[in-house]
Amino acid sequence: MTRSGPGLVLLHALPFNGGMWAGQMSLLPEQTYAPNLYEFGDDIQIWAEQCLAQIKQDKFIIVGCSVGGSCAIEIARLVPERVTALVLIGTKARRDPDPNFFQDTLIMLETKNIDTMWQTYWRDLFDGVSDEEDVQFAERLALRQNQNLLRNGLTAFHTRPSREQVLCDWKFPIHIVTGEHDKLPGIQYSQNLAHNAKNATLHIVKSAGHYLPMTHVAEINAIIENCITNASIDDFLPPD
Repeated sequence: MTRSGPGLVLLHALPFNGGMWAGQMSLLPEQTYAPNLYEFGDDIQIWAEQCLAQIKQDKFIIVGCSVGGSCAIEIARLVPERVTALVLIGTKARRDPDPNFFQDTLIMLETKNIDTMWQTYWRDLFDGVSDEEDVQFAERLALRQNQNLLRNGLTAFHTRPSREQVLCDWKFPIHIVTGEHDKLPGIQYSQNLAHNAKNATLHIVKSAGHYLPMTHVAEINAIIENCITNASIDDFLPPD
């Protein structure tokens, strides 16, 4: 590991991969990680372990959107002493099991195609608040995903553990970010999560939905840049 400065870990949402972070990759270009989580399997705790194995910096900022936020929480559980800030975008830290819905999504993926799933589950999360070019970029990215790997993502999402309580124990800053019109998990849930979590700040992005890193780049980048600025200089001084 290195003490040259903080790393930046960017963890994507369903149904995308690390390509959804195109607008954030220049914030710390030599120290940024945006892995394809599906390639690590179908268990979110294994995702966290595999991500952690890639990070060279002693300290890092973790940013996760939706299921990527759930993976971010798992990484923070493993090494809280290495986390300088946690940014959770459209993330539900609690899991409410719905086995019928889970099976329906797997059946649709196997019997239809990703395009059908896009139109059924994900396209609406952009409705009314996004530039059409952003939606088209997101659709192209989604439709390029490997069907078998996307199954890993769906499984990890629907089997992830509930982790609301652990957010109360951490000393580092936590940023809870939600779009004004986000349906998943929504403003009320995000408000409650920020209220109950230790050292948490709530950010509500106006005229925005679920996939903020793609549709509201400036707002998300401002939050991340603030985390970078506020990272403790003492943590990154070279050893004597």
